[in-house]
Amino acid sequence: MAFRGLFGSLKSVVIGMIHVKALPGTPLGCMKMPQIIEEACKEAAVYRDAGIDGLIIENMHDIPYSFSVGPEVCACMTAVCTAVRGICPVLPMGVQILSAANQQALAVALASGLDFIRAEGFVFSHVADEGLLNACAGDLLRYRKQIGAEHVQIFTDIKKKHSSHALTSDVSIEETARAAQFFLSDGVIITGASTGIQADPQELRDVSQSVRIPVLVGSGVTYDNVERYLDGNGMIIGSHFKKGGHWANAMDPEKVKRFMEKVKELRK
Repeated sequence: MAFRGLFGSLKSVVIGMIHVKALPGTPLGCMKMPQIIEEACKEAAVYRDAGIDGLIIENMHDIPYSFSVGPEVCACMTAVCTAVRGICPVLPMGVQILSAANQQALAVALASGLDFIRAEGFVFSHVADEGLLNACAGDLLRYRKQIGAEHVQIFTDIKKKHSSHALTSDVSIEETARAAQFFLSDGVIITGASTGIQADPQELRDVSQSVRIPVLVGSGVTYDNVERYLDGNGMIIGSHFKKGGHWANAMDPEKVKRFMEKVKELRK
C-alpha cells in the first residue's frame, strides 16, 4: 500500500497542518514572502520537535477562496513548501491549495519534493461556499501522469466540509468513498461540517469498512476525543494545535507536544 510506503507501520498517523499566512495578492495579504516563509518554517520546526508523523501545508488564510488561482499563488506556495521541506527533510509532507486547485497542488508538490496532496471535489459535484465544485478525478490523474508525478499520492475529501450535499443526498458517504476508490484515490478524508468541527466516528467506521484504501479524519480531532478516531489510518490536525483551538491563531507548542505524547501512549 502506498500509504504504508510513506508512514510505515504507524497506526493513526498524525499529520500536522501548517496554515500559511495570507499570500501576496489575496485580500488579507500583508506580509512579505520572507516573513511568510519564516512563519511556516517555525511551525514546521515545532511539529518536528514534537515528533509529528507528517505535515500538510495549506493556504488557509487566503480567504475568500477563488476557483481562479493565479500563478503567484503557485509560485509562493512552491517557495513555502521548498523551505519547509528543508526544515523537515524526511517527514512525509503534502500540500493543499484552496480552492480546489488540485492540479496546481500536484505541480507544487512535484517541484517542492512533497509526497501527497489533499484534493477537493475528486468525485461527485457539490455546492461549496466558493460555488459549484465539480468532480475532477479523470483530469487530475491524467495530469499527474503527464507531469511525471505518479509518486505523489492524492488524498481526497468526500462529503466535503463547508459544503451543501443536497445534489448528492441520495448517495451515502460509503458510496462516495467507494466511488473515490474506483476512481483510484490513494485515500479518502472525512470531516465535520466545517473547519475544526468533529467528524462523526460512526462515519469513520462505516467508510473504513466500505473501502480498501486508507481513511483519514480531516477535522475536529482533539486531545480529549482522539480515542474516538484511532480506527482511522490518519488524522489531519490544525485547529486543535492553535491557541484557543481556532485555526487562525498562533500555534501552541505545548498542545502539540502533549497531544503527540498521548498518541504515542495509545499506540502501545
